[in-house]
Amino acid sequence: MRLTFLGTGTSTGIPVLRCHCEACTSVDPRDRRRRCAAFLEADGRNILIDSGPDIRAQLLGIGSPDIDAVLITHTHYDHLGGIDDLRPYTYGRPGDEPLPVYARADVIGDLRARIPYAFGPHPYPGTPRLELREVKDDRLFSAAGLETVPLPVLHGKLHILGYRIGPLAYITDASSVPQSTIERLEGVDTLVVNALRREPHFAHFSVDDALALVDAVKPRRTYLTHFAHHIGLHAALAESLPPGVGPAYDGLSITI
Repeated sequence: MRLTFLGTGTSTGIPVLRCHCEACTSVDPRDRRRRCAAFLEADGRNILIDSGPDIRAQLLGIGSPDIDAVLITHTHYDHLGGIDDLRPYTYGRPGDEPLPVYARADVIGDLRARIPYAFGPHPYPGTPRLELREVKDDRLFSAAGLETVPLPVLHGKLHILGYRIGPLAYITDASSVPQSTIERLEGVDTLVVNALRREPHFAHFSVDDALALVDAVKPRRTYLTHFAHHIGLHAALAESLPPGVGPAYDGLSITI
């Protein structure tokens, strides 16, 4: 199993427009962060996690590999705004099947409203052919033949999902994680979790919040993601974290 971090930034990305802080002006490529997304390869299958506004460039950056399924964490633009860019992946699929997209019911409703031209009785020619499949918070499901465990978390007041596939758990935009979800993380090897900045935030984990989850779950290793520019320089952040925990960066590829 291999996970590639396509983007590790929050909704503004880094550098932020009109900002000249040390992170936004850094020459270290690890400090340049596109919006959050990840690409998972497992058992000959490829799964995309989220499809934000940078997804076209992100996929081109890894050679535009095939995609067998898409998992969406929630409805915010930085995680869903590039869904239309997946249209080339929806043509010429085996059996002429549409591309399956897995998400909560609220995300599916929002997606239908955002790109109605793809879902009407007479879809506009050339629109993405997507099969929207509802994920229930309490039910395991198969994504491209891989058993997938939904991980309900709160993003402020918004109910969203992380996902666990085998030894990997991927959570982004969490502000709190219920005990029932922590129990679903038992035995996880590699945890990916958001850590917006060092200071508290009402809708995102801070670094300390993320580390508290690490203490509760006790994975073998953890990668932090979904950073704001307030986090500072990648190198300094990496030096400040405890053993077994590190900051992800765009393009990082890990074997699990």
